[in-house]
Amino acid sequence: MSKLTIKKEDAVLVAIDFQVKLMANMHGKENVEAAICKLVRGLRLFEIPTLVTQQYTKGIGPTTPDIVGALTEKQSDAVAETSFAHIEKTSFSAMREPAFAKALAATGKKTVILTGMESHICVLLTAMDLIEAGYTVFGVANCMASRTPEDKALAQTRMTQAGVILTSYETVLFELANDANDPNFKQIASIVK
Repeated sequence: MSKLTIKKEDAVLVAIDFQVKLMANMHGKENVEAAICKLVRGLRLFEIPTLVTQQYTKGIGPTTPDIVGALTEKQSDAVAETSFAHIEKTSFSAMREPAFAKALAATGKKTVILTGMESHICVLLTAMDLIEAGYTVFGVANCMASRTPEDKALAQTRMTQAGVILTSYETVLFELANDANDPNFKQIASIVK
């Protein structure tokens, strides 16, 4: 049975293939990139671990500079600058990449906050495999992209049919804060503006 809320002690962010050459062809790319950057900055406040994949980096390029910045930049005294490393993959489902499956298992987390591109290929197939492996998956709809809105919509329909809980980046961040008295609330409110 799926959990209905995200608990910070059990959550991991999975960011699938936010790569330069892919991003250039995505529908609504500016909004998606802005949303994933806000989500990443907010999740760093809660010390949520992040796994980032890159599909065939040699051909598709690295993770976009803005997203790398969100993952690594110093945000405050509490959120220091950090390094960036990705998990290379050729399988469309990240779960079928042994290095990814091993890294995910090593987090000890069973709730996946799933983002990425393309929604109808790598994100969908990863989501299906995560569900089959027993993970609870929260798909962040405004942090997913495809070349066409139709492909994204079809992928999200199929994800929900499989048990993925669709949500938005703002919902995820405020759900983790849970209360206006949370020490991260003011920074979260500032991030989502």
